[in-house]
Amino acid sequence: MNPSIRSSRDVIIRTEDWAAAKHFYTTVLGLPVTHQAEKMLGLETGSFCLYVEPGPAHGAVFDFLVPDVQAAKVRLLAAGCTVLEEDATVPRCYLRDPFGLVFNLGHAVAR
Repeated sequence: MNPSIRSSRDVIIRTEDWAAAKHFYTTVLGLPVTHQAEKMLGLETGSFCLYVEPGPAHGAVFDFLVPDVQAAKVRLLAAGCTVLEEDATVPRCYLRDPFGLVFNLGHAVAR
């Protein structure tokens, strides 16, 4: 494993039925809310943090953290990854690797 890339405990999903998803995860599954914003709900599962946001579904997105997002993105694109979504205001860079895994590339805070 490249020592400059590490996973977080975060998994992100999107749904077009925001209200039903909030109800399901908080009431049916009973997951405790750890973060709540206008367009993001964070829930603790015990093993990972599940973040749910409104929008078109795209499957589960894992979160990888790196010291330099732009440098890692360039290296990953050269290795066959493709950018699915990028938003510098979040910041967010969703990539798909050559084998189909979708992940967010985020900035790692120094430990």
